[in-house]
Amino acid sequence: MKSAADLEQLLQSLDGQKYSAYKRIKGIYKYDQYQLAVDHIQVDPFAPPSKMRIMMNRETAGIPDEWLDSKNKMIAVADFLTRTFWNGIQQWNKAGQGTGKSGMILIDRCGQEMLERTSVLIKEDRLEVRLEIGLPAAGRRILGKAAMRIFKEILPRIVKQALLYCNVNQEAMINQVILMLDQVYIREQLERRKLVAFVANGSVLPRESGVSDKPLKGGIPFVTPKKFEMRIELPSGRTITGMGIPEGITLIVGGGYHGKSTLLQALELGVYHHIAGDGREMVITRQDAVKIRAEDGRNIEKVNISPFINNLPGKKNTRQFSTENASGSTSQAANVMEALEAEASLLLIDEDTSATNFMIRDGRMQKLIAPDKEPITPFIDKVKPLFDEVGVSTILIIGGSGDYFDVADHIIMMDEYQLKDVTDAAKTIASTDGYKRENIWNHSFGDISARIPLKTSFSRTGKENRLKAKGRHTILYGREQIDLSGLEQLIDDSQTNCIAVMLDFFKKELLDEKLTISEAADRIYTHIKQFGLDSISPYTGHPGNLALPRKLEFCAALNRYRGLRIKA
Repeated sequence: MKSAADLEQLLQSLDGQKYSAYKRIKGIYKYDQYQLAVDHIQVDPFAPPSKMRIMMNRETAGIPDEWLDSKNKMIAVADFLTRTFWNGIQQWNKAGQGTGKSGMILIDRCGQEMLERTSVLIKEDRLEVRLEIGLPAAGRRILGKAAMRIFKEILPRIVKQALLYCNVNQEAMINQVILMLDQVYIREQLERRKLVAFVANGSVLPRESGVSDKPLKGGIPFVTPKKFEMRIELPSGRTITGMGIPEGITLIVGGGYHGKSTLLQALELGVYHHIAGDGREMVITRQDAVKIRAEDGRNIEKVNISPFINNLPGKKNTRQFSTENASGSTSQAANVMEALEAEASLLLIDEDTSATNFMIRDGRMQKLIAPDKEPITPFIDKVKPLFDEVGVSTILIIGGSGDYFDVADHIIMMDEYQLKDVTDAAKTIASTDGYKRENIWNHSFGDISARIPLKTSFSRTGKENRLKAKGRHTILYGREQIDLSGLEQLIDDSQTNCIAVMLDFFKKELLDEKLTISEAADRIYTHIKQFGLDSISPYTGHPGNLALPRKLEFCAALNRYRGLRIKA
């Protein structure tokens, strides 16, 4: 192992040489309080920055063991250290240091959620920070002195400020761990109390803007209707009050722009733990909740959509339905069935992003079109058996179809961002309405099929066999795009990076034509739980910017791959 002085001397000697000479600095260097591993050197100043690691003994870092003695605590601390490190490099990155990405220091950027990431790894004996540095150049000539300043002055200062417990905001770190443990406890309470979600009083649900995930300043605090009010005593010693949404079928109704979709969006992202100050820290939803929407044009491969669609013209098989260009109704039916196949226990549906003919068929249309001429059984006729038989709850945003009053267990109205329980009033309207549709929701839901992928799904060679994420909503398999824009609960580019790596792991290790999609996904998550998130990465040393997605988003990404082939 070389010393920090050796690196400084080497960088001085490289000053003015061709950029490719930077490859000579690869290796591990010992500093006073940490080691620096230079794992990968960029090919030129315009290429993705060079990959490096900071390795520090836990004893040197000084973080007390009581805040690192469980997986959840380590995720909270790693998230806190990632944010602290990111904040530490912002001042440095404001000044240009040469050509292209010269002088930039990067680490995975966290949003409002606390995710399991590979940016900071906490092991029994050490901390490991994965970062990227744009090695300075003028044109394609090395700026050795500028590089030396990064490694001699800037990086050591950031490391000391961001990783040494004596220098970080200890109170903020401890509070983040406590917050995480409180959130985990509430999530555990949901199933025990037969709830699907909890929204604490005082939560601020509206966001700053359509492109910002930060809370709206002056946003109206949430207040629960008395019928749904409940108290939870937290491990931290606090007691909070809020709305517990029971299992079953819940409607959220109200006029336009009164906050219905804002509440649903908060519930969608309640599957994640949020940082303090987000406003939704205590909006907790079952972790396997799935937002369902229509997704025109998506690929569908041998999905059993027969619970919703049958008797298609030409006698097309809907028990193994395939199409390269799904309609709104068939895409939404497939999205429901794929979510059930991946073991979701709660569906979240907004009328605004749904196919009308999938959601409802009113009484007049029932009378005009004979049942044997209508292939679609709308969701309104399946939502009740879905809960009664399969145990899957549904929360629906409804603004235009009062027919759902008949099947709902609970109906709450959003009125100027304030909720009111209107279940009794809605049921009264439903029972006295002179015009009724014919309900068939007492029928069976139907079968949920488990599909087995074929090896021919991933049979490419060379560069065409590579998987790479391009932003949050696209994965490239060779030159083919996998479109993830319909996955509204995918919230971080690093989750998409991770899905690409997981798909690569799946096709190499688990594509045996025996495992179902759900079983293969479970195997991947078991492997990650046992060996760590970076264990599935093909990159040795620095595993890239990865954040763990949920099983449901991984399965959804696989289902949207147009080359997927399913065993008949």
